Formats: sequence, structure tokens, C-alpha cells
Amino acid sequence: MFKTFVFGILLGVAAAAAALYYVPVVDQEREQSLIVVHPNHGNTESFRVNVPMDRILIGAQGQARPEPVGLDWPMDEQFSGLRTELFKVRNAKDVVVGVASRISSNSDEREEIIEWVLHLPARGSFYVEMQPTAAEGGYRIGELRAGTRDFISLEGQVTERWVADTSGFEGAPAGRIELITVFVNQEAEL
Repeated sequence: MFKTFVFGILLGVAAAAAALYYVPVVDQEREQSLIVVHPNHGNTESFRVNVPMDRILIGAQGQARPEPVGLDWPMDEQFSGLRTELFKVRNAKDVVVGVASRISSNSDEREEIIEWVLHLPARGSFYVEMQPTAAEGGYRIGELRAGTRDFISLEGQVTERWVADTSGFEGAPAGRIELITVFVNQEAEL
């Protein structure tokens, strides 16, 4: 009797494993990466954020319309001049492929900073430190400081640019933030 019970348990576990393998609970579709590969083994990829549609959160002191509605941002002095935003990130085909956080500070008490962290679930995350002042043409240039998974062995730059919407269509975004990555695989030291 005990052998039959154990056999039934093992058979049930095997049947459940087979069912989960052939009929997965979650079938996530991975969006194909739109990367331009260069002869120097580097690559370029562009991302965009449609503002305000892709904004998930905006936190700053004195924010007239916080998002999400009802967000109570700390009024402590240490948070003065600090602005935090979370966005959905889109690829060049305008498909959402991840999320990003952007932190900026323009306080008199601390150095001006702009930092991005992009997380692409199928590929990993990367952290970028931007120059606080825009270069000619309205671009900000930043350096890749750290990465995970697909981005762990890369180095390079990211540019950020605000592109205002000029279409005049009702319901169109106010504009978009364009992020263009230029990454190269780090040379392995011999």
C-alpha cells in the first residue's frame, strides 16, 4: 500500500512537470533587439520615452501634479532639488521593451547630477552617468558605468536628447526623450 502511495505521488509530480513544460503558465514574448553593429565590434541602439504617456512616476518637491496622483514626496531638506522619474522605455519600433529611472539634482548644496538606469528584462540593466550640461545641439552625453547580463562586458556612451512634438495632433505626446547607446565590448587583457 505504501509503495502504491509513493508511486502515485511520483507519477503526479512527473505529470505536473510535463504539463508545465508543454503548457507554460507564462509565455513571455521577447522583442527582437534593434541593434546596428559596427566594424569595430561596437553597436548602436536607440530607445525613446514618449512624455507624458510613458511616465510612471515623477517625484520632486513642490510638484504641481505628482504622478501617480496622491504621491507624497518627502519635504526634507536632503531631498531639495532632487527629481526622480520612472518611465516605460520603447525601442525604435515604438514597442515597450523595459523601464528606466532618471534621477537629477540641481541643488545648491550638492553637485548637479543626471543618472539613468535602464532595465530591459530579457537582456539586463545598465547604469549611465550623464553630463549635467547639454552639448551643442541639445544633446547630453553620458558614460556607461555598470551593467548586468548582456551589458556587463560593455563600455561606451549614451546620448540623451529632448525632441518636442511638432505634429499638432490632438493626443500626441508633448515630445520624447531619445536615448542612443554606443557600446563596445571591452578588450580582454592577456
